Amino acid sequence: MLCLDSTFYIVLGNYGSGKTELSLALVRHLRHAALGAVALVDLDIVNPYFRSAERADLLNKEGIEVKMPSFALSTVDIPALPAEIQSVFEPGRYEHVVIDVGGDEVGATALGRYTPLIRHVREQMKVLYVVNPFRPLSGNEEDICALFSLIEARSRVRPDWLVNNANLQRRTDVQDLIASQTLLQKVGNRLGLPVAMVTGYERLRSALPADMQERFFPIEPLMLPEWLEDDQA
Repeated sequence: MLCLDSTFYIVLGNYGSGKTELSLALVRHLRHAALGAVALVDLDIVNPYFRSAERADLLNKEGIEVKMPSFALSTVDIPALPAEIQSVFEPGRYEHVVIDVGGDEVGATALGRYTPLIRHVREQMKVLYVVNPFRPLSGNEEDICALFSLIEARSRVRPDWLVNNANLQRRTDVQDLIASQTLLQKVGNRLGLPVAMVTGYERLRSALPADMQERFFPIEPLMLPEWLEDDQA
């Protein structure tokens, strides 16, 4: 069974990988089981769309604190990282913290600014690298490894887990996840990392092989645009 007992979770990945949806699902899952404070940090300083901070009202109602860069929900694109974000690294302040990092090497650079703080809590942290093989720059072993290396270098932290988030929205089926698992296991062998999490709609879980079911984490998307929900409902 998938073990989610770390204090800190950093979620990295390319644009369209599904890292924001995973961040939202993960922080809500952790809040459900937690006794102490839980926070989501939206570190996306470059992408004006699909920011986890867009769901701040929902998360606040569920008792989740949301911290974000200045101007995160405006049309102003200024990479301002408030000092408040540093507070999530204070010992004992939060039971769980999920950090959603902006896609590509530019977004990953924002995380690199917190390297001295991360170093002190690294043993309490899991860094997840999310891959959706149906997105650009993620369709084959070489492309995935090349982008992984670039994001790792800019973020200045090495991921612990690969996440199989094969995703064609509501058209996703079991075979998509299984084929992607085979690809990511090859990637993992090259990188020395496990494919430790498989994500998708809950309806897909029971049809997956037993080893994938053990790693399965369900996601019901919160960020689907209205036109896509209507088209695929």
